[in-house]
Amino acid sequence: MRDMETQLEKLLNDAEECALISKLATDMAKRELFARLSEHLKMLAMEVDRAIKEHKAAD
Repeated sequence: MRDMETQLEKLLNDAEECALISKLATDMAKRELFARLSEHLKMLAMEVDRAIKEHKAAD
């Protein structure tokens, strides 16, 4: 369980970093790419969070 929580934290941190890079990028293609990466990582984090909650509810 702790490994899933660790992965959740990592995904959220990576999403924040991508969002920051997107805001700082001067190249529009890179800005859009990192914005999409940030959104994708947030979605993955939501799935991991859901799995953690389901696992806890099953216990």
